[in-house]
Amino acid sequence: MRERAALLALMAEARELTNAELRTAAGFTLDGTPRRRLNEQKLVTSRKVGRSFAHELTDDGWAWCTAELSAQRPDRAGYLGGACYALLAGLGRRVARSGQQLSDIFQPDAGKQIRSAYLRLAKGPGAWVGLAELREELFGVSREAVDAELERMASTPGVHVQAESNQKTLTEADRAAAVRFGGDERHLLMIEAE
Repeated sequence: MRERAALLALMAEARELTNAELRTAAGFTLDGTPRRRLNEQKLVTSRKVGRSFAHELTDDGWAWCTAELSAQRPDRAGYLGGACYALLAGLGRRVARSGQQLSDIFQPDAGKQIRSAYLRLAKGPGAWVGLAELREELFGVSREAVDAELERMASTPGVHVQAESNQKTLTEADRAAAVRFGGDERHLLMIEAE
């Protein structure tokens, strides 16, 4: 059951998750035999991040999740498992009607990812973080999604996305990571204490 739950949680989050993030999102981690089994079946890739692992669905994992939309409820699924499979069946009907793929429906939450990465990198609330550093922390979130979210966030109170005032200090990585909106290239993010 843990393996099935891990696959569905990774599908719902639609991005690479560390074990800590998986615990926050779904209430458990993926390690030991369940992790090895999913890796051997090529449904999930796992990589070492510090002393833990980060996991992501493979194309075969997405295919498994798609097939699960029309699967029968597992034996001994219990009330919550039964409700989960009723929900999956409803999602399956939606996917079939729309012609979409699960990956079209489940997208990473770019805003949440950006805020989490900022908190990991910033020396404290209100500290400036370079977008080059930030982008390195954003596993599985497309550049387009990050750029759009940074532009949206910049219009909210307490969030600032600015150009580096001393352009001579910018590296090629800084220039490549810049986001462009409002006619300017911006290189830095600051989020005030919430």
